[in-house]
This record gives sequence, structure tokens and C-alpha cells, in this order.
Amino acid sequence: MNFTATDHVLMARALRLAERGAFTTRPNPMVGCVIAQGVEVVGEGWHQRKGGPHAEVFALQAAGERAKGSTAYVTLEPCAHVGSTGPCADALIAAGVSRVVAAMRDPFPQVDGAGFEKLRAAGITTESGLMEAQARELNKGFIARMERGWPWLRVKLATTLDGRTATASGDSKWITGDASRRDVHRWRARCGALLTGAGTVLADDPHLTVRLDEGTAFVPPLRVVLDPGLATVARGHVREGDAPTLYLHAPDAKLPRGIDIDHVAIPVEKGRFDPLAVLKLLGSRGINEVQMEAGATLAGAFLDAGLVDELLLYVAPVLLGPSARPLFDGLHIDQMAQRLKMRRIDSAVVGEDFRLLLRPESA
Repeated sequence: MNFTATDHVLMARALRLAERGAFTTRPNPMVGCVIAQGVEVVGEGWHQRKGGPHAEVFALQAAGERAKGSTAYVTLEPCAHVGSTGPCADALIAAGVSRVVAAMRDPFPQVDGAGFEKLRAAGITTESGLMEAQARELNKGFIARMERGWPWLRVKLATTLDGRTATASGDSKWITGDASRRDVHRWRARCGALLTGAGTVLADDPHLTVRLDEGTAFVPPLRVVLDPGLATVARGHVREGDAPTLYLHAPDAKLPRGIDIDHVAIPVEKGRFDPLAVLKLLGSRGINEVQMEAGATLAGAFLDAGLVDELLLYVAPVLLGPSARPLFDGLHIDQMAQRLKMRRIDSAVVGEDFRLLLRPESA
């Protein structure tokens, strides 16, 4: 496709609009739409919340009669099925749009090309692939769940300059500064689930909630605790507040009497959870992105299984020495040729700390 400079500018605008739904649209993807007559924007919108109007509907409402003969720039293929709302392809056809430019095809099985087919059948010029890489990055969790069957997994860790996450006794409060801890909450708000282990619950008693500036809308992520023997169900902040909590346990675990929780048995291999089974279960519940906040053993198990998509690493300018606890356990690396290579996606200074976003080279 030979897209113009105007096409690129307006699709970039649609992508920025889509990102406004980062905290509220899940399990739906983030979508933005710009309606234009030539270089003039006549309407725009974004998908704001599951069950609410899609981006195209907001943009068409804003454009009104000026949508006729226009070009619609959409970050994802317009839907062609009836879900919580009507098909966006039908709305674009009814409005008299003459051209639709989409960043990418929608991998959702009930769409997946059907939206394009409906538009073309109505005589609308339909083009796809403009800024597709940026669109896929925006909705990497949704796309991962659709294409491979489990969510995008991000492991968040706070570490010292010498790669330590806690003292030998387990004391980890606080390695990083206030600015980093505030920053983590925006990453949490993107997620459908926050994943931890029973050891972290027992040692640190985390809340695993999202705390943002007053007035910032978000959908509370599901808190997921991997607890083989259900040892933590009667205690801990992780059961408090409005956010839901799910306990994953071994098939032979017994739920204590009088405890009412959401819980599911997960296969155990050699005394440990099957990491892929955990992620597939969360995918079946509509989770697009998972953020793991756990200790070295659990983080190492998922990394060793090749299931970690990215690391969110906060590095504090402090040292704890060789007896302190490491970032990961259980990687079984004996030779330099076995090393796990990471590539830097982003880096920033957050307060006194450094924030790195890293992905395995194979990802």
C-alpha cells in the first residue's frame, strides 16, 4: 500500500486516542478512530470501556453528516459481529464513509477479516497495514491471547546495582524510591491480572492493588495467588478491598471450612505448578496482560519455561552484597552459551532509580 503523509499523521492520532483506554477497555482491545475529510479531522473517538460504544461510533457521532465521503482511520479492523454493541462495519457503511484505513486485521475469531469483507462488499475502499507494528505493540496482550491462547506476561522486579532483590533474611522494603513505587501503579493499571506466590504473600503481605491520582478511571486487576496448599487463604491484605482475588492451588489441596474464595486447581509437575497451565487458565478468563510481582523462585520458573515476554526492572543505586537474594532462581545456566540475552525496549530515570523494559531476544 502507498499511504500518504496525511494517512500516517492521522493514524498516529488514532493510535494516541486508542491509548487513552489503556486502563479501562480490557478484556477488549484499545481502539482509536479518526474521521477526516482530506486533512481536516471532522470526528474522532476511542473505545472507553467494555460494553460501551466502540471507537468508530464515537467518531461518527462527532462527525455527523460530515462523515459522508470521508476516510476513517481505525487502529483495528472494524468489527462485523453483534457483541455488547452492534457491528462497527455497519455503522461506517450507514454513515456513507468512502474509505477505511485500518492499522491491522483483528485476530478475534468473530472478526478476523469479516469486517473488511463487509466494507468492501458495500463498495468502501479498504486498506490495512498502516503503522501495524505500533498497533500490535499497543494491544500486545490482546493479540497474544488471540493468537497463542495465553496472555502477555510481564515480570516486575526491583533490584540493586548488584542484582539483588532482598537481604538474606528476606527484607526488601524498600529497595527503590517513592517515585518508582508510584510508577508501578500505572503499569499495574494496564493489567488484567497481578500474579504472585504464596511465599510473597506470607513474607511481604502485599495489597496488590492499583493506587492512582484521584479521578483516574481504571478497572481493578484480578489478584492471582499461586498457593499449592491454600496456606494463605485465611490471611493477608490480598483478600481486602474491591479488587477480586483468585487462588490457584494443587489438585489435592483442601479448602479450610468457612473460607469463601474464588479458587481453581492447576496441574503440578515435580512439586511445582505448570507455568503454561497457569497462563492458559488466565487467558480463558479474558486476561490480556499479566504482571508478575513475586520472588526469585517463581519468576525464575516462568523465565526458565520461556514464558516471560518482558521484564520491568527498577534498578536502585544501592548495593546489598553477595549474601542477598538474587533476581531469579532455577535458571540452570552452566555455560556462557546458555545465557539468556535481553534487548532493551525502553529506559528511563524514575526519581533516583533507573527503569528498564527488557524482552528476551527471541520475543
